[in-house]
Amino acid sequence: MAYRVYSGPPGSDIASPLEKERWLYKEFRLLDEALSWARHLNTHGRVALLIEGDDGTRIAKRQITAELRHPDEEDRESGRILFEGRARRA
Repeated sequence: MAYRVYSGPPGSDIASPLEKERWLYKEFRLLDEALSWARHLNTHGRVALLIEGDDGTRIAKRQITAELRHPDEEDRESGRILFEGRARRA
């Protein structure tokens, strides 16, 4: 089983199957490894455009971004700070 992570410059997107053949990709044995590589790309100036697996898995750019988002990120963006365990005193 293999998973391919297609990547490109920020702002790019895969528009057609023919275009996909021209994009760079890296292959992994496990989906977790592919997602880890996608996170690396997204934090180092590239964009993970698509993850495809031999098993029919297909994760598009927006789904990858949502999957890699930290669960508390929305709360931090809205100004709320969450603490694990008990609340901290200011």
